[in-house]
Amino acid sequence: MLRRDFIKVVGGFAATSLVPATSSAQQTGRVAKVGILTSGNHLSSPTIEKFRRELRDVGYVEGHDLVIEFRSSALAPATLQDLATELVQARVDVLVADSNVSVVAAKLASTTIPIVAILGVDPVATGLIASYARPGGNITGFTLLAPELGTKRLEILKETVPGLRRVGVLWNSINAVNATPQVRALADAARGLGLEVVTTTVQHRDELTEAFSRLKAQGAGAVMTLADAMLFGERKRVADAALAVKLPGMFPERPFADAGGLLSYGPDVLDTFKRVAGHVDRILKGAKAADLPFEQPARFEFAINLKTAQALGLTVPPTLLTRADEVIE
Repeated sequence: MLRRDFIKVVGGFAATSLVPATSSAQQTGRVAKVGILTSGNHLSSPTIEKFRRELRDVGYVEGHDLVIEFRSSALAPATLQDLATELVQARVDVLVADSNVSVVAAKLASTTIPIVAILGVDPVATGLIASYARPGGNITGFTLLAPELGTKRLEILKETVPGLRRVGVLWNSINAVNATPQVRALADAARGLGLEVVTTTVQHRDELTEAFSRLKAQGAGAVMTLADAMLFGERKRVADAALAVKLPGMFPERPFADAGGLLSYGPDVLDTFKRVAGHVDRILKGAKAADLPFEQPARFEFAINLKTAQALGLTVPPTLLTRADEVIE
């Protein structure tokens, strides 16, 4: 996507986190403006749709009292900072950013516009906020606990794939701040489980097929992808590329399994984006990002795609099937 090839959505919806209410914009006649900055998602993504639906359900009417400025660097990663600057120049009232690189770009573009972030790793450790309880500055939001969940994902993968010894890990090198803690945590967890981790990187969706072939050539018996907005946005390509080289995959969010990935375990990202809408609503009504606690996931999901298991010639243990929140047949 060229820098100017963005999608602009004019809408009219505001949010409260709990109950429908007449929005501040409706009361004042002012049109509120929300920016969405993403390094991977598309407007039709289930997470973005959930965010929009949640806002719509609590009272805003699209085209009436809210403008959404949507910018995605999915096809042109180098433009992310430029897109953040565009949103600032568009005078958005609040900016939603769905990855570490998006949040950093937004922060560099403005230290005053409130930012609601969705992050894979600890925002305190990476220096983005002062504390979970009182973030300070202009950033609040949610963490997906990606490093902390690595052990559980490896345990499930080992239980699913008989004789597994080596796990290939794919990550987005553009988002290295997000990836490094996850890779380190996976390597530590793998040693405790008697597994070896091999890694490879991508920066663009066109590199996915070759990347999985590299992992296969390195002797990987299964693969994992890190929590990352670009990879999430390309989850169908990711799942297809893993299946093409006959590698069972464990992925960090349920939509990967819906797209054909074998396994997924992680936060309920649709619920997270519902809660993001609540933060946006509070800010539009006058709350300061500095005072809104940075939150952790409230719900987790474990999904198994039996169609993919059959295509791989795998028999999923009954003990896993009974533990799954969703079995896709």
